[in-house]
Amino acid sequence: MNKNLTWKLVLILAIMLVFTLGIFGAPWSWGGRGPLAAITDRIHLGLDLKGGTHLILQVQVNDAVNVDSDNVVARLKEDMRARKINYVEITKPDPVNRPDMVVIKGVAPEQRSDLQSIVSDRLPEYNISSGAENSYTITMKPQSLADLKNRAVAQAIETIRNRIDSLGVSEPVIQEHGLGQYQILVQLPGVDDPARVKEIMQSTAMLEIKQSLGGPYSSQQQALQDKGGVLPPDAVLMPGRSIGSTRDENGETWYLISRASAVTGRDLRDAQASRDENGQPAVKFTLSGEGGRKFYSFTSAHVGDNLAVVLDNKVQEVAVIRDAIRDNGVINGKFTEQQTRDLSMVLRSGALPASIKYLEERTVGPSLGADSIRSGVRAAIVGMLAVLIFMLIYYRGAGINADIALILNLIILLGFMGYFGAVLTLPGIAGVILTVGMGVDSNVLIFERIREELRNGKTPPSAVEQGFSHAWITIVDTHVTTIVSAAILFIFGTGPVRGFATTLVFGLAANLFTAVFVSRAIFDWVLSRKQRGEALSI
Repeated sequence: MNKNLTWKLVLILAIMLVFTLGIFGAPWSWGGRGPLAAITDRIHLGLDLKGGTHLILQVQVNDAVNVDSDNVVARLKEDMRARKINYVEITKPDPVNRPDMVVIKGVAPEQRSDLQSIVSDRLPEYNISSGAENSYTITMKPQSLADLKNRAVAQAIETIRNRIDSLGVSEPVIQEHGLGQYQILVQLPGVDDPARVKEIMQSTAMLEIKQSLGGPYSSQQQALQDKGGVLPPDAVLMPGRSIGSTRDENGETWYLISRASAVTGRDLRDAQASRDENGQPAVKFTLSGEGGRKFYSFTSAHVGDNLAVVLDNKVQEVAVIRDAIRDNGVINGKFTEQQTRDLSMVLRSGALPASIKYLEERTVGPSLGADSIRSGVRAAIVGMLAVLIFMLIYYRGAGINADIALILNLIILLGFMGYFGAVLTLPGIAGVILTVGMGVDSNVLIFERIREELRNGKTPPSAVEQGFSHAWITIVDTHVTTIVSAAILFIFGTGPVRGFATTLVFGLAANLFTAVFVSRAIFDWVLSRKQRGEALSI
C-alpha cells in the first residue's frame, strides 16, 4: 500500500472518530446512562418531536407609538412653559388610529416661530404644520414611525427571549414571523407549564413611578366629583390596590395619577425578590445612574407630595415623599413568593414596548412527538436499507463502496448536528432522507462513468481515474445549487423549514467528502489489492 493511500485512510478514520464523538460524546461523559441516552444531550429535538407549545403573537405597535407621543406632550408642555408660549390645550385627538398625532391649540401667531424652533430642536422625528384658529398639528415622520414600530417588534422579541431563557426552556424558537405584519413566532419544546410561560411572556411589567394627584377614591364618579366633573388634562385615573372602605363594587380603588413619569422600567438596573418591613413578599429595585439622577431631581422638587408606584397601569402603592430619594425602592403588593420571583425576573429582562395579542396557539403532546420520532426513524431506516440493498445488487462489489460512503455520510451529518447543537425536527428527518438520495445520486454518476470507461477498453485504474475526474464537476454543480436553495430556506423560513434546511446543508457538505474523497480512497485500496488486468466488480 503506497504512502498516499495510507494517509488518506488514516485521515478518514480520524474524521469518523471525531464525528462519532460528536454524536455520542466522550464515554466518560455518559454518567452511566449509556450511548443512546447521550445522543439526546447532543442532538436536541424540535417541537414536533419533543412536544411543546407553538404560538404566533402580534405586537400592538401603536402602544409604543402612544408612549412616545405621550412623552412628546409632556415635553412640549415643559418647553413651552419655559419659553413662555401661551396655549389653550395640547391633545391627542385620535390615540387609537393616529397615536402619532398631537394637536396644539391657541398659540398666538407671533409665537409661531418659537414653537417651530422647539419642534425642530427638541423633536427631530416630528413634523409641524399649521391649521385653523391658531392650531398646530405635530405628526411623526413616516420613516421615524416605521422605525419605531420595527424597533418595538425587535425589542419585544429580545424581551420575550430573555424571559423564556430565564425560565430555562431549552432550544426555544423566538423570531419574527414572516407571514404577518408585526408578528412573532414562539416555539417552546418540552414546556411543562405553558400557562405560566404565557402569563410571564405576555405581561408588560411596565414599572412607572409617577406623582399621585388625588385619591384613594371608592369609584371613578367620586374622583370626577372631587375635581369638579373634569379631570386635569395632564392626569389620568388608574385603579389601585384595595384599601379599607375605599373600594368600588368590583373591589377596586382609584387614584388620580400624572401622565408623565418620573422614571420608568427602562431606568431599571436590577430587581430582586425581597421582603418589606412587615416581612411580606416584595420586589426591591435599583435604578441606573441616569435613572437615579432623574428620580433624585423629581423627589427633591416634590417633597411632601404623594408618589405612586405603577405596575402595568395599576397603582401598587402610594407614599409621601419625605426626603429626596436617589436610586432604590420597593414594590409592595399582595404577592406570593412565586409572584415576586416572576415579577423581579420580568422587570430584569426589560419591559415589553407594547402589549401582545395571541393570534394562534397549538400544543404538541409528548406522545404525538414520540409517534413522530418512531415514524420518521422507521422511514429513514427503511429508505436507507432499500438504497443499500439496491446498490449492492446493481453495482456488486462497488456497491459495498457506495454503502460505506453512505453510512459514513450519515455519521458525519449527525456529528455535525451534535457539535453545532442543531435541533432535529420532523422535516429535518426528511432532510436526512433526501441527503441519502443525493449521496446515491453522486455514486451513480461516478459508477456509470466508470462503467462507460471500462466499456471503451480502459483499464480499471484508468477507468476509476476518468470516472471521478469527469463526474466531479457535475457533482459539485448539483450540490452547490441545492445548498443555495437550502440556504434561502434557512434565511427566510421558520422553525421546521429551517430544520429541513439545516440537515440538508450539513448532509450535502458531508456527501461531497464521502462520495468523492472516501469513495475514491476505497477504490484505490481495492485496486491496490488486485493483480494487473484483474476485472473490477462494478
